[in-house]
Amino acid sequence: MTVKRHSSQPTRVEDDVLLDAARDCVLANGVRRTTLTDVARRAGVSRMTLYRRFPDVRSLLAQLMTREFGSALTRTHAEVADRPSARERLVTAAVAGVRVIANDPLMRTVLARDGALVLPYVVERLGTTQQIAEEFLVAQLAAGHADGTVRAAVPAVQARALLLVVQSFVLSHVPATADVDAEDLLEELSHLLESSLRP
Repeated sequence: MTVKRHSSQPTRVEDDVLLDAARDCVLANGVRRTTLTDVARRAGVSRMTLYRRFPDVRSLLAQLMTREFGSALTRTHAEVADRPSARERLVTAAVAGVRVIANDPLMRTVLARDGALVLPYVVERLGTTQQIAEEFLVAQLAAGHADGTVRAAVPAVQARALLLVVQSFVLSHVPATADVDAEDLLEELSHLLESSLRP
C-alpha cells in the first residue's frame, strides 16, 4: 500500500512539470517552433521520459490545453453555483468562460501563431475542453427545464447550438474586438443567450 502511494505521486508531479514546461515553450516560441527536445530541456528531464508520455508536440499540446482550459471552465462553473436559477448560472458561466479563455495567454499565442492547429476542433471533432463545456451546458439546461427558467427543448441539441455560438466568441475574439469594445461584445453575448433560453 505504501509502495503504491510513493510510486504514483511522482507520476502526477511529473505530468505537471512537463505540461508547465510545454506551456513556457509555446508562449516563448509558438507551437510550430516548439520541439519535444525543447520541452524536455526546460522540464529538466530526459527526452525519453517525455517521448514515453507524448509521442509528438500535438499530443502534448492537446493535454496542455485540456488542463489549462478545463481548469478555467471548472473555476467559472464553481463561481456561479450559488446563482438562483439555472439560466442565470448558464449565461453567467458561459460569458465568464469566454472572457477567461479568450484572454488566456496560451490561447492567444496559439491563435496568433498557429491558428490552424485548432481547426480540427472546429471542422472535424470536439475536443476534451469542448466536451467539458458541453457537459456543463447540458446539466444547466436540464436544470433550467426543471425550474422553468429555460425554454423546453432537447438538452443535447440546445447545448450543441450554444457551444457553437460560445466558441465562436473565443476563436474570433481578436478580429471581433479590433473595432468593438470587448466587454460590450460580451454583454451582447449575454443578451443573445438570455433571449434564446428564456421560455
